[in-house]
Amino acid sequence: MRELIKPGKLAPGDRVATVSLSWGGPGAFPDRYRAGVRQLQEAFGVEIVEMDHTLAEPAWLAAHPEARAEDLMNAFADPSIRGIISSIGGDDSIRLLPHLDLETIRTNPKVFMGYSDTTVSHFACSKAGIVSFFGPAILAGFAENGGLFPYLAESMRRTLFSAEPIGVIAPNQDGWTSEHLDWSEQADSDQRRRLNAATPWRYLQGEGVAEGRLIGGTLEVVEFLRGTSLWPDDSEWRDTLLFLETSEEAPPASVLARALRVYGAMGILDQISGLLFGRPGGGVESEFDAYDETIVQVVAVEHGKHQLPVVTRMDFGHTDPMFLLPYGVRAQIDCDAAQFSILEGAVVD
Repeated sequence: MRELIKPGKLAPGDRVATVSLSWGGPGAFPDRYRAGVRQLQEAFGVEIVEMDHTLAEPAWLAAHPEARAEDLMNAFADPSIRGIISSIGGDDSIRLLPHLDLETIRTNPKVFMGYSDTTVSHFACSKAGIVSFFGPAILAGFAENGGLFPYLAESMRRTLFSAEPIGVIAPNQDGWTSEHLDWSEQADSDQRRRLNAATPWRYLQGEGVAEGRLIGGTLEVVEFLRGTSLWPDDSEWRDTLLFLETSEEAPPASVLARALRVYGAMGILDQISGLLFGRPGGGVESEFDAYDETIVQVVAVEHGKHQLPVVTRMDFGHTDPMFLLPYGVRAQIDCDAAQFSILEGAVVD
């Protein structure tokens, strides 16, 4: 994978834009949106600005993918804006493709972050040649009931506000959650979500140390992208660490199996240096073993990659709290020490 351009680091006082690239969550739940903005500003001292259509009605946004893409392009082009954060995911960012200008993204590198359906825009950033960040959104992450999780806040500071090497990423020790509370119930806004006991990451197979540049996203959305203009060239998969996780819809392990089999047929599993898998979305613990077994079955048994390092149940994606993953930045799996590290800074001074 080629080296991507790193954006400038964020600092207190920087202007950060919010964009609605898929579902119009801020228009549907304005109180939830305002809570996310407030907590983001209070925690990091940035100034949040909305693009023209960030708060538009969901039905209008659904009918106008060109307006969503226009907001993203304008945010990249505006020199006063230092960062861009997706408001929420959804399922139709793929409709932005005809309206994206990769040259605008390439010539205006800046922090861009989100997860879930925002995976589409991350692949656009990678194709354009810049580092972007798989991490929290305004409504899901920054609007956390009762305040930001410390684990997330620390990852933000290390990843976006410092140019130093990010270093070892430790598993969250404070418990995790995927509980859904009704965003329309104001009484729930201060009710903290119930935490499950912290669980260790699982190093399913592999030995020694593997390194590679990070690439991946939410599995279902990565699948949307196969065959499009944003899909990486074959050579781009070489010596990468592929990270995947599943959405809150909690697809069965068979969905993962089919995707991995296709990646095997495409030669991707032969090229990657390792596989990182987030705690499965939906938080159905009874299914976690099924996901792990599926990965080993396809990767090792069916495809013969017995030594490929595989780490599962990691704290990223549709689980909270989460850590940030920077696309295109070199990372390392140390199987013997059961340790994952990001070897370089993801932003520049």
